[in-house]
Amino acid sequence: MTRWTRKDIPDQVGKIAIITGANSGLGFEATKALAEKNALVIMACRNKEKAEQAKQKILEHNPNARLETIPLDLASLESIKQFAETFKANHEKLDYLFNNAGVMFPPLTRTKDGFELTFGVNHLGHFALTAHLMPVLLQTPRSRIITQSSIYAKRGKIDFDNLNAEKKYNKSKAYALSKLANLLFTFELQRRLEKANAATISVAAHPGYSNTNLQFVGPEMENSRTRKTLMKITNTLFAQSAAKGALPMLYAATAPDVKGGEYFGPRGLFQVWGHPKKIKPPKKALDQETAKRLWEVSEQLTKTTYPL
Repeated sequence: MTRWTRKDIPDQVGKIAIITGANSGLGFEATKALAEKNALVIMACRNKEKAEQAKQKILEHNPNARLETIPLDLASLESIKQFAETFKANHEKLDYLFNNAGVMFPPLTRTKDGFELTFGVNHLGHFALTAHLMPVLLQTPRSRIITQSSIYAKRGKIDFDNLNAEKKYNKSKAYALSKLANLLFTFELQRRLEKANAATISVAAHPGYSNTNLQFVGPEMENSRTRKTLMKITNTLFAQSAAKGALPMLYAATAPDVKGGEYFGPRGLFQVWGHPKKIKPPKKALDQETAKRLWEVSEQLTKTTYPL
């Protein structure tokens, strides 16, 4: 595992994966890697045109890639439900669900259902998506749910009185909260899967500091040329490639030795760069009382329940 790369991914013939945010960055690289290993990849993307462009880009280099695009807007509970229904109408199994898409540092914005955008997309959207897809995941032998977190999770604090920025909004704190929520969700889901004696497992990963479009979402929404320029310089000087940043979640999905409840990130200094390895989650991510409460609140907000 010292220098695990995408070449080490086992043959994925017969496997089906859903990757949210598959048209760019980490999701795009994971899609390419799995397609190269013969998996069928469902590209779950908000922008249909960008999804098709990304699909064609992969097909240009790999004409045998098996790819499908299905629209998914994680900022809309109706879109999430429609996506799941479309998928289940055409497929009877799901080996890997990559809860990968996200937003970072946007100005205060609300989803179509009234949630603060960062919490709504990064956590609630994936919480609802996983719930809708759980029946097909449970009927697929040894399926895996891989949720993308961040080194920012260490800074996160779950404030139940301000989950949706009803009182105040700080873009950095909102992002950290959402990434901690991703970990709390991952580990609580694993506990519930184990209690139900399910073969499906829930694992988490983070990409370190990787050069992706994620860092530009906020500056573009604010139309800040200064912030965009600063991010471009910082990414160029300090970030690893998106292809390398995708390795932890690819390892979490495909490596044979992975167990439920494990967490993977870069092995380099401060987990910023490097090849993937198993890492320790922040202590606050293991707080079962907070995780249970967050789960219950998430079910109420998204109007979803898990068949466990």
